[in-house]
Amino acid sequence: MARKAGQIIARGDRTWLVRVYIGRVPETQRRSYLNKTIHGIRRDAQEFLNRALVERDRRRSIIPTNVTVREYCGRWLETAAKPRVRSKTLVDYKGLLSRHVFPCIGDRLLTKLQPLDVQSICSAMHGQGLSARTIRYAHSVLHSALEQAVKWRLIVDNPASNVDLPATRRQEVKVFTLEQAQAFVKACANEPFGTLLTLAITTGLRPSEYLALQWKDIDWASGTVRIQRTIERLPGGAWQSADTKRPASRRVVKLQATVLQQLERHRELAASTGDSNPDSLVFVNSRGFPISRRSLAQHHFKPLLRRLGLPDIRLYNLRHTAATLALVAGVPPKVVSEQLGHASAAFTLDVYSHVLPQMQDAAAAKVEALLFGTAA
Repeated sequence: MARKAGQIIARGDRTWLVRVYIGRVPETQRRSYLNKTIHGIRRDAQEFLNRALVERDRRRSIIPTNVTVREYCGRWLETAAKPRVRSKTLVDYKGLLSRHVFPCIGDRLLTKLQPLDVQSICSAMHGQGLSARTIRYAHSVLHSALEQAVKWRLIVDNPASNVDLPATRRQEVKVFTLEQAQAFVKACANEPFGTLLTLAITTGLRPSEYLALQWKDIDWASGTVRIQRTIERLPGGAWQSADTKRPASRRVVKLQATVLQQLERHRELAASTGDSNPDSLVFVNSRGFPISRRSLAQHHFKPLLRRLGLPDIRLYNLRHTAATLALVAGVPPKVVSEQLGHASAAFTLDVYSHVLPQMQDAAAAKVEALLFGTAA
């Protein structure tokens, strides 16, 4: 009597084992099956079985191979990820996979990978005390790699899709108060990289953006700067310039008059050393090379905070400070969003939700003044 091409076997409450016959092993002539545990109602299991049978009948590669997760991910990084992501992002991907994924499942066969295996990675990372954000990032990289395996017809479905991830907690954005920002800007006047730091806290540019600025990006007549590239340091020490991360990041930012004056003085100093041609970087170190974000933070920014007794915030948080001050000052969220290079004003308000109560207080006072003639 002929055996069934596929079976659905109940394994408990809302749990089903789906077995799909995929042929015989050439060496032993033993029957080979694809086994998959499905959680949900029976219809979910039936839908998976139907898809698997279609895949088999189309002779797609659901037959187990000897490719391990480690081997496959290496291939994915080189052929799929490398052409579409930045060099630094690719390094991050490799690091996450090497540190957290491969130790758990690197030697597992790709076609034998189960959701429980991926869940074990998340559990292991949680046990190491890693943040929910890091766990979610590692899962996202692995999910992307396995999704490509589905597209390449190496596996039927993505085992990383059915995993419970830890909830992320919104971290409080650490920024300077107005008084602290005033003290910081005042002190920058006497710092070697004071103009650079003042530009950062007044424009909200990302470090990778203001470190990549060239003199040709500044429009002195209109008092604006055009953001169109970033700069990053690759493993080994080489520098690479690249386009901005997303289209919205390519933008024109208005400079405050005081900052424009500081830049003009900085240009005069650069001209005396021959570093003011249009394609030269606006900010370089003492040897004329690009400035390392890490060096800027460790040797200039952090020591300045300690001397002034200011909160120990990250260099990147100057961007958050600029946005917060602008919103508190009443600058429309749409304008702030465009200045920061965000995808939408809604995203800006979501990131800086801590400012909303103050904005609402000010708005209520203004409306009250209009309606009742009281002082705003």
